[in-house]
Amino acid sequence: MRYIEFGKTGRKVSVLGIGCMRMEGLSLNQVDDVIKAALDCGINFFDHADIYGDGECERLFGAALARDKSLRDKIFIQSKCSIRDGMYDFSKDYILASVDGILSRLGTDHLDSLLLHRPDALMEPEEVGEAFCTLHESGKVKAFGVSNFNRHQMELLQSGLSFPICVDQMQMSIAHTPMIDEGLNVNTMFDGAVVRSSGTLEYCRLHSIIVQTWSPLQKGFFEGVFLGDPSYEKLNIVLDMLAGEYGVGPDAIAYAWLLRYPARMQVITGTMNPLHIVSAAKAAQVYLSREQWYELYRAAGNELP
Repeated sequence: MRYIEFGKTGRKVSVLGIGCMRMEGLSLNQVDDVIKAALDCGINFFDHADIYGDGECERLFGAALARDKSLRDKIFIQSKCSIRDGMYDFSKDYILASVDGILSRLGTDHLDSLLLHRPDALMEPEEVGEAFCTLHESGKVKAFGVSNFNRHQMELLQSGLSFPICVDQMQMSIAHTPMIDEGLNVNTMFDGAVVRSSGTLEYCRLHSIIVQTWSPLQKGFFEGVFLGDPSYEKLNIVLDMLAGEYGVGPDAIAYAWLLRYPARMQVITGTMNPLHIVSAAKAAQVYLSREQWYELYRAAGNELP
């Protein structure tokens, strides 16, 4: 497994993380199996959100931690808040109350990282800054970040914070590349030139912000995975070819494609299958060449200008 530094926390996190959105419905023994499989592969990072299973995912994870109290010191726990009842809420009171609920469900006294889940159009950076200061000074949260923010939103938020934004969690896969497309198609009239993220990847690189990729095997917005999809026949042919070359599964090649981007990359896989976790972890052993990276990008249906 490979590791990257998480902000200025002094902590090292695995480049593969486990997203716990699909944990609802698992038995406690199955949750134990997920955690064990991850740790056995060197994966120490677990990503939650207060809306996953309406809190049930955090409750299950907390129950697993309660059964083995030694686990807490071995893992890095991140959760997210701000989505509520048809709105987004960055108010100080809501952030503080959300964290208290998250900690209660997880059965822990602190989060290693807290992300604001989606941008709030009514965001007041100074108010968020007050909430973050309260959480940090109380020891309830060690580091902070965002999810689904563009670079200008991060700049605006950072103006009110005394802590650096450590993470931006964004949807990204070989079949979902608008952040890359806009950089490759600068000053053209091609569809890929449409600016949707305002240079967010480049901003993250400039400020050493970790890019966490969610839905790394998805096409579109929760439209299913591209692995084995006949509409992505060429991509799957190349994935299978490279998988054979590196001695890993095609999923590991898809994850390795994301990790090859020269930023602080972290892939969040949502699988709850221990065998799939083992397969995913092998991506950390793969370093694709520039030729292979571009071959995969083109095979997914992208054209270079």
